[in-house]
Amino acid sequence: MNNERISAINECIQSKGQVHLNDLQKLFPDVSAMTIRRDIDYLEEQGQVVRTRGGAKSISHLTHPKEDVYQKRAFDNIDAKNIIAKKALDFNFSEGAVYFDSGTTVTNIVKNLNSKDIFAITSAPNIAMELCRGGCDRSVLLGGNLNRDNLAVSGASAVAQIENINITTAFIGASGFSLNAGFTIGNIDESELKKAAIAKASCVVIVMDSSKLGKNLPFTFASLDDIDYLLTNKELSEEIIKAANDANVKIL
Repeated sequence: MNNERISAINECIQSKGQVHLNDLQKLFPDVSAMTIRRDIDYLEEQGQVVRTRGGAKSISHLTHPKEDVYQKRAFDNIDAKNIIAKKALDFNFSEGAVYFDSGTTVTNIVKNLNSKDIFAITSAPNIAMELCRGGCDRSVLLGGNLNRDNLAVSGASAVAQIENINITTAFIGASGFSLNAGFTIGNIDESELKKAAIAKASCVVIVMDSSKLGKNLPFTFASLDDIDYLLTNKELSEEIIKAANDANVKIL
């Protein structure tokens, strides 16, 4: 048994989540396919991997797939999210109650804030933790059904809580936008919570990177007429700019 080779195979499987036997044979051209299969069998006995047809999967990959989905999304379009976060810092966060929607773009804003003097409300447990790390001692985490895909709380109980809070500024994320459908999302419960937050807010700020433009998801939660600001990372088309101006929406 070659411990060095087995360790290298395990590292490869853990880093990629899943590998095919052909890929491992390319890494170890001097070793037979039967030997590599025995190495995988050994790793399976040790509880590190699970054999699949033609390869192997990491146990960690199997037990934490949703977390991996969120973590991947957090690093998608990170430059665009940083641009949006920088623009958001110009808002006054110390006045009244500020609502932070779920989503990686809003999370990136909170990570860049000095949240000590903020009275915050959020539907995202991870954002609540970021607020705590920033020294915020006046925060409300809504209760409800937790979506593991995006770490968002929603449902009737969350909507009921929002309806009893006076929100000064709401930062809302969107999964898609088009002039025909407006701002859209793929989950109906989260759509209802966004609607409730928008209805209670004196100022509504949509934060959305340019990759969401032209996407139509099943549920519309707002139109340009419902918001005050649109924060994005690139200059928008003349058609969208005109529609925003007609709706008195400021594009930043």
